[in-house]
Amino acid sequence: MASSSSSAPAAPTFNGSLYHLWSVKMKTYLKSQGLWKVVETDEDPPTLRPNPIVAQLRDYEEQLLRKDKALTCIHSSLADHIFTSIMDLETPKAVWDYLKESFEGTDRVKPVKLLMLNREFELLKMKNDELVKDYSSRMMDLVNQIRLYGEALPYQRVVEKIMVSVPRKFEAKISAIEESCDLQRLTVDELTSKLVAQEQRSLMRDEETTEGAFFVSHKGKKPNSRNRRGTSYKNRAPENSSSKQGKLPPCSICKKTNHAEKDCWYKDGEKPKYKCSSCNKIGHTEKFCRAKKA
Repeated sequence: MASSSSSAPAAPTFNGSLYHLWSVKMKTYLKSQGLWKVVETDEDPPTLRPNPIVAQLRDYEEQLLRKDKALTCIHSSLADHIFTSIMDLETPKAVWDYLKESFEGTDRVKPVKLLMLNREFELLKMKNDELVKDYSSRMMDLVNQIRLYGEALPYQRVVEKIMVSVPRKFEAKISAIEESCDLQRLTVDELTSKLVAQEQRSLMRDEETTEGAFFVSHKGKKPNSRNRRGTSYKNRAPENSSSKQGKLPPCSICKKTNHAEKDCWYKDGEKPKYKCSSCNKIGHTEKFCRAKKA
C-alpha cells in the first residue's frame, strides 16, 4: 500500500541576487513548517516543572528542536559562497538578521535605495519596439521592489504611470480609456489587456498593408510557370541564340561555326585530306558536304 504522506516542498534557493523575493518566499516557507516564530523571536521554550510527565518531556524536546530545524532550512536554501559567511552563526535569528543587513541594507541604506528605485520608476518609459506585456512586467518588477522596501505604492499611480509612458501610437487608445473607464477603479491588468488588444490590431493592420503593397508591386507580372517536368521556366538557363538557329558555337581552332572542335580539319595543325563520298572532293566529309545539302 502506497504511503499517503507527501514530502515537504524544498526551501527556496538564494544565490545572492533578488534577496527581497527570496526573503518573502523563505518567510512563507518557514511559516508553513511552523518555524517562523523561533526565527523572529529567538525565544527558548519555558523550563520544565519538577517531575514532568512523558508528554511534557516530548513537547519540550520538540520545542528545542525547532531552532535547529529552522536553522537547517535556512542553511539548505543558501548557495555555498553565502553559507560560508554565516556558518559560524548558531541561531536562525542571527543568520536571518545577518542576511537582511548584508543584502537589504541597514536602516541608513534603505532610504537611499528607495530613493533610487523611485527615481527609476519616474524615468521608466516603454520602448517603441517593446511589447506591452514585456513593459508591464518590467514595471511591476520595479513596483514590487519599492513595496518590499516598505513604501506603499498604490496601483492607481502605476496605472497613471503606464498611461503616460507608452509610445504615441497608443495615444488614441489612451484617450478612449480615459473617456470610457473609471481610472479610480481601473486595474493594471485591465489596462494592460486593453493596450495588448490595440497592439495586436495594429500588428494585423501592418501585416495587411505589407501584403497589399507586395501585390501592388507585382501587379501585371506573370507568375513563374513550370514546364511539364516541374522545372520553373524562370530558373532555367537561357538558351544559346545560336542553338535556337541550329548553329554551333564558334570553333576555338578555326573560329568557324559549321562544326565542333572535335571535327575541326585544322585540329592537328594542317587540313586533313578527307574525301567526301557524296561529291568525291577532298577536304571535307559527307557530313559537311555543301553539295549534298543543296
